[in-house]
Amino acid sequence: MLLIKKLLLLAIPLFIFSCYSHSEQTNTCTVSKLVDADTLYCSKGYGKEQKVRLIGIDAPESNKNSKTYRDAERTGDSVESIIELGKKSTTFVKSRLSVGTEVRLELDVQTKDKYGRTLAYVYLPDGSMLNELIAREGYAQVMTIPPNIKYQELFIEAERGARENQRGLWDNS
Repeated sequence: MLLIKKLLLLAIPLFIFSCYSHSEQTNTCTVSKLVDADTLYCSKGYGKEQKVRLIGIDAPESNKNSKTYRDAERTGDSVESIIELGKKSTTFVKSRLSVGTEVRLELDVQTKDKYGRTLAYVYLPDGSMLNELIAREGYAQVMTIPPNIKYQELFIEAERGARENQRGLWDNS
């Protein structure tokens, strides 16, 4: 009987911690704005809105900004072609996710970036992960930044399939 009491005294705090830890790492919110293929705004009610950056992927920019110019210099592509691809990626995301949709956010080790955006894996109402879907359909490249590498292999495999099957941005037709 004493052993059972000791086990319960150990098990109860672990159970409470695991529940607390899980609730801290996932939450739901309602999409209030789609910025581009890898950034959105989400509200939790009471007007509180957070900017969310999808972890593990990087879609082309859909507007001229400093990152567009850096990407053009890095890739050798024109700013105009990058923006065109960014608009394709954004259109794809808007075809799968609309304002007013409730999504689930899964956080990883680092929850905010240097710009204050929430870093998350975003799950659609059907349970599919938006980050992976965008990569699988070819509308973003893998971009993993440690320590947020939980699904790195999934994203690499998704991008590989998109490239091999010429989907999305790799469609040569």
